[in-house]
Amino acid sequence: MSRWCQAGEAPGQEVVGSYHHEVLPAGPCSIHVFQTEFSQPGWRITTTLGKDGNFGVATLTDQVKGLPPAIGRPVAAINGDFFDTSEDYGGGPRDLQIFQGQLVRSPAGHACFWLDTFGKPHLTNLVSQCRILLANGQSIPFELNVARPADGCVLYTPVLGATTRTSGGTELILAGGSDDACQPLRAASHLTAKVREVKTGGNSPLRPGTMVLSLGPKLMARLPAIGAGAQLEIFTDTVPSLAGVETAIGGGPTLVRDGQAMHWSGINVRTPRAAIGWNQKQFFLVEVDGRQKSSAGMSFPEFANYLVKLGCENALNLDGGGSSTLWVQGKVVNSPSEGRERSSANAVVIVQQPRGTPEK
Repeated sequence: MSRWCQAGEAPGQEVVGSYHHEVLPAGPCSIHVFQTEFSQPGWRITTTLGKDGNFGVATLTDQVKGLPPAIGRPVAAINGDFFDTSEDYGGGPRDLQIFQGQLVRSPAGHACFWLDTFGKPHLTNLVSQCRILLANGQSIPFELNVARPADGCVLYTPVLGATTRTSGGTELILAGGSDDACQPLRAASHLTAKVREVKTGGNSPLRPGTMVLSLGPKLMARLPAIGAGAQLEIFTDTVPSLAGVETAIGGGPTLVRDGQAMHWSGINVRTPRAAIGWNQKQFFLVEVDGRQKSSAGMSFPEFANYLVKLGCENALNLDGGGSSTLWVQGKVVNSPSEGRERSSANAVVIVQQPRGTPEK
């Protein structure tokens, strides 16, 4: 069975894409697809964060509702990356995320999707070269908005929430080097920051216009004393570079590369799946229901092969299982395995932009 319908159509607006529901007898498998043409004007791809623009979890429906109206009218969305489920850092994305141009999570080594400044999609593993340069020339690598180890360095921004949620160590409250507010952090940037205050004990507040550099006690023992008024340089480089990138999200594994389905050894379990995919002309959001009599789900090989047949030349797996959700034109169109939407940390959203907005 197969059903297609147009999506994104409103008075005076173009059709942004189409929704397709297909049921395969083998399995059986219930598959939901939204696709759009890159040449279609007036749309863009963005990401969300789970809790009103901050780290946390919420249903896909609520994440879409929370997008600022200025971004455009949401047309379709799919759940995003795997995420931290710990008590202190629950809702933090597992890997890279750039949210409306703001770098909120540094690369962690998994496959990631990102759009360059020309709107071209990429599927790569990224290497973080994020680092702090001290006044004495010493360079310290850092991660962004994650749990800080005793011998590590983590930079926290207000997108994490009210506090750093750390325990112990030394924390440097940072502001712009000229007493200006620290700008929203972007990838491939070089900032000069001034230490406004030095705190010990952890769990420092995160306020708009500031960032907090948290240094673990084992690391701090190897560093020179850093006092209020000191200046630091912050580099947010990656390989490949993400200069100018407005949208990026992690996932994994890669399912399709250059038109070829990837291969896996060992046992591959059928389960609900979610993915984004594309070719030279089209972009796809794809969800497979599972753990139900009406749909068993797919294994990685089955899912990858289906995506190739669909026309994907590249495809990235997203969080699956109970998180697998596809939203189109104001409603969830699939059947989540838990019988309802499960909260997740982020999402990929296709929005229709207001007339006169520059092309993606």
